[in-house]
Amino acid sequence: MTSSVADRAAGVAVPDQRRDVEFDADGVTLRGWYYRAAGGAPRAPVVVMCHGFAAVKEMYLDRYAEVFAAGGLNVLVYDNRNLGASDGAPRGEIDPQRQIVDFRTAITFAETLPGADPDRIGIWGSSYSGAHVLVVAATDRRVKAVTSQVPVVDGDANFRQLVRADFVDGARAEFDADRRARFAGADPVMIDVVNADPLAPSALPTPDSYEWFIGTHELRAPSFVNSCTLRSVERFSEYQPGAYIRLIAPTPLLMCVARNDVLTPTRIALDGFASAREPKKLVVLPGGHFDAYVKGFDISAGVQLDWFRRHLLAGAGVEV
Repeated sequence: MTSSVADRAAGVAVPDQRRDVEFDADGVTLRGWYYRAAGGAPRAPVVVMCHGFAAVKEMYLDRYAEVFAAGGLNVLVYDNRNLGASDGAPRGEIDPQRQIVDFRTAITFAETLPGADPDRIGIWGSSYSGAHVLVVAATDRRVKAVTSQVPVVDGDANFRQLVRADFVDGARAEFDADRRARFAGADPVMIDVVNADPLAPSALPTPDSYEWFIGTHELRAPSFVNSCTLRSVERFSEYQPGAYIRLIAPTPLLMCVARNDVLTPTRIALDGFASAREPKKLVVLPGGHFDAYVKGFDISAGVQLDWFRRHLLAGAGVEV
């Protein structure tokens, strides 16, 4: 049973303009939703979206997609490989380079969707996928507008903010031990994504991460699994999406940074934005990393819709 059918059977409201879709990404089936733009235009821009580290599409991406669709945009939302409704193994494996390749495959799939204009593609990312869209926008010129919300910009600096200085060497030793064990044929070591104890081993060791992931899982995202491979954390620590920011221009970049972000620290993101060239815009959202999805949703969704409408709809006979 597909997700929309299952949702309707369970009494969950599903927008009429949404349908389930799936596509092949180098032998792995990725699954998600396609929202048709309101207004009935035969062709409209399409925005491609996926979620951040270990998160699944039910963790509020439907709310963003509904706003964008109501604003005249088609939207493709999908789960990253090894997570949620998408296939792939090992489950919980989060590889930023693989996710970037998949994002570009998702763009290619979006070009084929009914009503989608392949010459007007926007991309949206948040947190880890907020990093991915920086890389994709810099390397894939099919992208005509990008919004990056509360992004990871410098994995090493971010890792050193999240992990106590006296724990860093121990974490590196665990990465090396896992690599040696895998070489000898063992399964990858698994770790919690979040833990109630911020000093316990977890990928995202902040209290607000635990509250948001577990609360959202219980409220609306049963497919979230609180487990990822240890090497996913190692890859996070090595990831440098900020190196691509200066290459995004002339594609228009909107970066939305949370004022009190302790998961992807505010100052690191602001330094990354400073390296971008025009056209660009910075919006500082109130609150912390996860407020953009809930308390600050109307602000974050509104400014991003405006950005996409300005750069994907302007000049197409649509009032923006």
